[in-house]
Amino acid sequence: MADTITWLDVNSWQFNLAGRCILVDPWLVGDLVFGNASWLIRGVRPQSIAIPPQIDLLLLSQGLADHAHPETLDALDKSIPVVASVAGAKVATTKGFTQVTQLMPGQSHRLGDDLLIEALPGAPVGPLAKENAYIVTVLSTGLRLYYEPHGYPDGDLDIRPPVDVAITPCVSLVLPVLGPVIRGGEGALELAQKSKPQWLLPTADGGDVTYEGLIAKFLTATGGVEAVRSQLAQAHLPTQIKSLRPMETLTLDLHPHATTV
Repeated sequence: MADTITWLDVNSWQFNLAGRCILVDPWLVGDLVFGNASWLIRGVRPQSIAIPPQIDLLLLSQGLADHAHPETLDALDKSIPVVASVAGAKVATTKGFTQVTQLMPGQSHRLGDDLLIEALPGAPVGPLAKENAYIVTVLSTGLRLYYEPHGYPDGDLDIRPPVDVAITPCVSLVLPVLGPVIRGGEGALELAQKSKPQWLLPTADGGDVTYEGLIAKFLTATGGVEAVRSQLAQAHLPTQIKSLRPMETLTLDLHPHATTV
């Protein structure tokens, strides 16, 4: 069975690796609201996404609603194992999941004999706190995927061997005074320089999602796929950008770095 990944829109992904299904930061049903402040920002899906019949792991990078989406977590089977950041683990536990593994950067988790999940420093969520990035490795082939949804590769990141696929934003979203909420334009180039991915997949764009509310009116988008593609060329990096549409599946028919180094 081929390894595939599917973009479910915004930050949500489905990894089908080594015959196992991993849901990453899923928002599948309902609207996206932070707290009860729909007046501040509200994300609207045109339609719900069907919950996969078999889910082997739920992987949460953050505890915020656009990563640990409350209504989606309510809809999922609570016996599904969860691997999450500290904040994400608290949300999953509150929602009633019975097998919750909290990973801090530097820690790892094995999913059977097939997959290794490593936590790395991710996006800052305050002056001292950071959420998680992850590397998922298919142990039988050496295929390595990196995921971090806000464009904040750790400054001390030293990824060896290189990853094969990196999932990161290409668009930057900026709020006046507060600065970047998502740091895609700069972060994508930094990540490519550090991790040398063969493929880079954009995340965090709202493909079919629309946003309403006060914050949505002030968000400014810069960068994008073509801007990052130009940066990669100027830096003489061979990384290819694979831009997906919502619900599009990509077969990972590449030769892992681990088989060629």
